[in-house]
Amino acid sequence: MRNDRGEWVLLRHDLVRRAALDDLSFSSEVSRFLQVPNGLDGSMHTEFREALDPFLAPAALAPHRAEFERIAAALVRSMPRGASVEAVGEIGAAFAVRAQSAWLGWPAELEGRLLAWIKDNHAATRSGDRVRTARVAEEFDDIIRSVLARRRATTLIDVTGELLRVRVHGRELVDAEIVSVLRNWTGGDLGSIASCVGVLVHHLASRPELQSRLREGVLDAELDLVIDEVLRIDDPFVSNRRVTTRAVDLGGVRLPAGAPVKLHWTSANRDDCVFSDPDAFDPAGHASDNLVYGVGRHACPGRLLATLELRIAVRALLAGTTSITLDPNRPAEREVAPVGGWARVPVLLN
Repeated sequence: MRNDRGEWVLLRHDLVRRAALDDLSFSSEVSRFLQVPNGLDGSMHTEFREALDPFLAPAALAPHRAEFERIAAALVRSMPRGASVEAVGEIGAAFAVRAQSAWLGWPAELEGRLLAWIKDNHAATRSGDRVRTARVAEEFDDIIRSVLARRRATTLIDVTGELLRVRVHGRELVDAEIVSVLRNWTGGDLGSIASCVGVLVHHLASRPELQSRLREGVLDAELDLVIDEVLRIDDPFVSNRRVTTRAVDLGGVRLPAGAPVKLHWTSANRDDCVFSDPDAFDPAGHASDNLVYGVGRHACPGRLLATLELRIAVRALLAGTTSITLDPNRPAEREVAPVGGWARVPVLLN
């Protein structure tokens, strides 16, 4: 189907998967802004992924696990008991900002600016106003530049400092590339983690039997499958853009070269041709077809980091409470397209 913007929107699981895997026909270079690494194609994408993926590998993330756990536990302890708490902003966004800042070595005093930016970015995305969206993106870039200026003035070695030493094509990254990487790692992740926490908390609060089972204790691998399945059922990562590099036959339709294409992950993850009952909860059975983090060479590079953070957030919430229930006096509110998930999830923690 084509939307009112002239984009070819792929809704079926098989079509979304095929386009995502065919990066020769469906280019990811769709933005007028530099997007490193996943807005690049071919050898450039490969070389940047090879240089940057080690930052997001299990061995690199392992030393940060204890700090993430400390942050999550402290946040849950600070939440009032028996009073309404908003899961997306007060839990998800706060945890995302603190965990990401700890990972990157960013100063704690940035928390207020980053939390405000998450709200502004969601509002700009909802508006569909490209000028407003560009202005909000530039505000985030200003935050990154301030961090880089401070880091260059010290000898401190952390993830941000190590990024300044990354080399591609035998050279260090230029500022525009560094800003783009950090925008991708942080700007994309902050809102995403907050949205995911909202979806997960709403699901747990709505299903006391699942909450009870998880409280009894499950291995990390099982909990990760549960988290991925909840996000498949209510996928907050709505879509990604592509553009055809040549004429392509897809689903019985001939797409011309240069056609704008939208891969609709949320629709694909609820395709009843693949998931006979899209709402059925089957973490292991649905794992191989789950497209929450994409598929192919341009799959989300931060999947392991996101999984680690979400697992820690869920464990902290379960360990620090005896029950999580939806607030009967403040109904949860859905996000507005093109943003997915929940805008607000008021819950009672006991």
